[in-house]
Amino acid sequence: MKRLMVVLLLVLGAVASYAQTNNVVRWEGIAGVITSQGVDNPVSNNIHSGTFAWTVRSGSASVDLATGAVFFNVEGLVINGTSFSGTPGPISFLTGTLVCNAGTDSEAALNTAATPLSARGDAHHSGRLSNVPATCANPLFLLRIARLSPGANGRWIATGVQRSTGSGSNTTPGSQLQ
Repeated sequence: MKRLMVVLLLVLGAVASYAQTNNVVRWEGIAGVITSQGVDNPVSNNIHSGTFAWTVRSGSASVDLATGAVFFNVEGLVINGTSFSGTPGPISFLTGTLVCNAGTDSEAALNTAATPLSARGDAHHSGRLSNVPATCANPLFLLRIARLSPGANGRWIATGVQRSTGSGSNTTPGSQLQ
């Protein structure tokens, strides 16, 4: 009986460990919004795109859906075209946004604190999101304009791409900073 209990505890520990690491969602890249000037490319009825095309040199993001730990890194996030071409233009702060259940009645958009965007288009953030829904279907990660005129605030200008979940790597959100 003791042996059975030990085996059962080991199995339960392994299942709990798997479930914990399976909550991490990673985006291996970040891509700028692709749109014609002045055209909105919304993610849902509530999240509209910036109205210029943006490009990114590199980036990544990760979110632990169980703990809310969030990390993002973007380099070379700049506007394509217009008089701001090759720069972030007037955008100097970003917000990372986890979108759960996009386009449904239970859609939730959770924002990080505003993070500085350098003149070269670089930004790095590590922190926590509050109130991640128990069910986060089809999670999306967006970079959105923060601290600008009210008409531009909240517009998304880049998104996470190449999404994966689970324990595919030994990193956790924010571990890239070390």
